[in-house]
Amino acid sequence: MRVVVDLNRCQGYAQCAFLAPDVFAMHGEEALLYDARPDDARRADVLRAVAACPVRAITVEGAGGRWTADRVGASDGA
Repeated sequence: MRVVVDLNRCQGYAQCAFLAPDVFAMHGEEALLYDARPDDARRADVLRAVAACPVRAITVEGAGGRWTADRVGASDGA
């Protein structure tokens, strides 16, 4: 799984850091740090973070699919 965050779109609401703290963390009030290749055991937390992002800045790719806030839980056939 690969996590991509559009840092130009991210507004620092920190919903991702709350829902998947092992993957996302706020550095200061506005800077987001994240693990671009989290362990697959974190998939459910990461997908919840994708769904919770109010500006849809997070995308997850891998394991046969691509997930965005519009398609959490859907995959491209795998």
